[in-house]
Amino acid sequence: MVSVPTYDVASAKAGKTEVSLALGEQLLYRTMKDAVVMYNSNRRQGDAHTKTRTELAGHAKKPWKQKKTGRARAGDRRSPLWVGGATTFGPRNTRRWVYHLPQRQRLVALGSALQGKLVDNEVQVASGLSFDKPSTKSAQAILDGCAMKGSVLVVLKEQNDTTWRSFRNLARVSVRPASDVNAYDLLAHKWVLAEEGALEVLAARLPEAK
Repeated sequence: MVSVPTYDVASAKAGKTEVSLALGEQLLYRTMKDAVVMYNSNRRQGDAHTKTRTELAGHAKKPWKQKKTGRARAGDRRSPLWVGGATTFGPRNTRRWVYHLPQRQRLVALGSALQGKLVDNEVQVASGLSFDKPSTKSAQAILDGCAMKGSVLVVLKEQNDTTWRSFRNLARVSVRPASDVNAYDLLAHKWVLAEEGALEVLAARLPEAK
């Protein structure tokens, strides 16, 4: 059992609750680091692209004859030695940085990240977190009531379009269902605001729970 601070949306009162979470015994910093590197690497688009001689427009005619000009010999204007010429060994958009850690390792990193947030008292449970219609003003009032300043990850028990649309316009606030949260999501945000029951759904994915 883990004691987690709570915030009642209806009464705007804070409290404490006991949540049953099966987490690891210690924080695995290297595993969390490996997971963050993987997620960042998989987000790389690889848009940087330079052209080789064959991709540049222009003719292949020699700019001047080979001998008796007093100048260095030149083959064509697309040479990498010339301004506006090709690039040698430049970045190409054919490279991909995508790779995947084993699923169990990713889940272990998720458990360590969640445990670290709980140890640092950066997790709160919001009871009654629901909206009749999308309202950014109401969403901001909830964050103010929880005294959350900075980046916030809102974890939902299940996908809810109304709640997502209420929080999406707030700066540095991300919304994820518990089934999609990963270690990078937790570590990239200062605070975690979990809907009631979302932490149990998140903990059920961990190897310790299985």
